[in-house]
Amino acid sequence: MGLKKLITSCYRNQSRDVFSRHDSERAIWLEYTGDKNENKVPDADEIGVHDFEGDGDFRSAEGIALLEQADIVVTNPPFSLFREYVAQLMEYDKQFLIVGNQNAITYKDVFPLVKENRLWLGVTPKGQDMLFDVPGHHAQSLLETGKEGSAYRLVDGVVKGRLGNAAWFTNLEHRKRNEELILWKRYSPDEYPSYDNYDAINVDRTAEIPMDWEGAMGVPITFLDKYNPDQFEILGMDHELIEGFDGALGSRFYISGARKYARIVIRKRQT
Repeated sequence: MGLKKLITSCYRNQSRDVFSRHDSERAIWLEYTGDKNENKVPDADEIGVHDFEGDGDFRSAEGIALLEQADIVVTNPPFSLFREYVAQLMEYDKQFLIVGNQNAITYKDVFPLVKENRLWLGVTPKGQDMLFDVPGHHAQSLLETGKEGSAYRLVDGVVKGRLGNAAWFTNLEHRKRNEELILWKRYSPDEYPSYDNYDAINVDRTAEIPMDWEGAMGVPITFLDKYNPDQFEILGMDHELIEGFDGALGSRFYISGARKYARIVIRKRQT
């Protein structure tokens, strides 16, 4: 891939086993600068092992020093620290490809980055779990204590770990981001009612965005998987747009007094 080198930092771990139990007060970081014996495999003696003084926390001075070296960051950050991790990537102006909960799109300190086209969804197959390989002892533990379809999945008889409701987040351009959504339905007031507390029409499915409506539309957050910034403009999230709006009924949009699920308000760009 033409990489200069690959750095992997660990948290509370002094073993190269990726499935660490975080049982050490100190940590290590690994550095791979390429294949030396030309067997096309990163052998153990080709991977430099370096000690952290601390536990390897990404917020530590040691962690930040490694971050400053990086051109692209690829990782699965702790979901509970997702906001803080993204903020750090933005502060240090890094390109990234990271895994997060799909609902992170709606976080008040993440959604503005989506709106400003500083962060967007990567290519995450919809309706499919994010699966990953697990070592043998962990696979056996999942079989004994976990529930298939929830904790793991069997693929051709092989146990795969499962991340449900997860997605890739990135600021790297990819082909899917520039695909134009084909619009085919026409607007009718019966099928696309207006909200009680905001001047926009409701669209329940991204695939049914009307081709002949030029005003504001409220769409599900799953729209972001199809979002092409050349085709649509994001005006904001429902809860931020109705703040101070006359007659607002709450933090979401309402239709005939019934509360709707979270909505992103968009408008077609003029062509």
